[in-house]
Amino acid sequence: MNRIINQAERKSKLALAATKYRSRRLQHHISHLSTHTGTMAATSSIPPAPWRSLFLEHISKLDDPYMSVSTVAFDPKTGIPLPRVRTCGFRGFFGELKLHHSAEKQLKDEGGLNPSIYESDMIAFTTDVRMEKVEQIKETGGAIEVLFWVKEVMGQWRLRGQAFVIGDSESEASEKAARSEVEKGLRKKSDNTGGSGEWSWEKEVTAYFANHSPLMRGSFKGPHPGTPHSQKPDDPNLSLGQKVKDLHDPVARRHFRVVVIRVEEVDRLDLNDPEKALRWKTTLDHTGHQRWEELELWP
Repeated sequence: MNRIINQAERKSKLALAATKYRSRRLQHHISHLSTHTGTMAATSSIPPAPWRSLFLEHISKLDDPYMSVSTVAFDPKTGIPLPRVRTCGFRGFFGELKLHHSAEKQLKDEGGLNPSIYESDMIAFTTDVRMEKVEQIKETGGAIEVLFWVKEVMGQWRLRGQAFVIGDSESEASEKAARSEVEKGLRKKSDNTGGSGEWSWEKEVTAYFANHSPLMRGSFKGPHPGTPHSQKPDDPNLSLGQKVKDLHDPVARRHFRVVVIRVEEVDRLDLNDPEKALRWKTTLDHTGHQRWEELELWP
């Protein structure tokens, strides 16, 4: 009997802790809302991360870079945290999207191409706002970790930080808050060769959408992800196999989002020499100095 009571008390405490944590994160975001419009001026003073160049060198070995993305869900009955992981396509560092030729041409033809004036150390991937991971990101204040395994160099990269979801209307409070946080990780390029014109959030999100194939764009007009197959959509616009050419298709864009991860910790494992594995943890110092500190670990 005591064991049952203890288990019930533990579940109750976990549920209460999870609720309090989500409440604190929500209040934090609300208190930091900005009045950002579609354009942006201020940028981060953070220098390029020391792990950035080697990371890009390793990722370049992958023909089609994918990463494992882990989030935390909460059991709706007990509040117990539950791990969740899935594979997502790596979309580069936010602000530095490498466009396919067809996407670049369409954006130029429609006057929707941002000048290439920003760079960052923030990982980006795209998703459907109806996916469970979006709600999990919001419930945990953006807690996230991604993992890359690069067999060609026998290296593993684990990047942890805070995720922000953008792509909603700029009038939404949550969108303003997310843009404000992402902006902190952007910095102006030093070479000033990014072209002219005004940079906007809307153009940037549209560029990520354009970089998908018409069939992939159409996936954002599919039935609600994760619902029973026997449950047919009420909306006749939702079906599989659609091809979308319009970069501003209202249904697809209503569901399309870009997730931006402000990396705060990098854990790198080098297994080139089986007899002498190497491991490092590089952490962003948040004391106001905004420096990266590297520590070598036992693997």
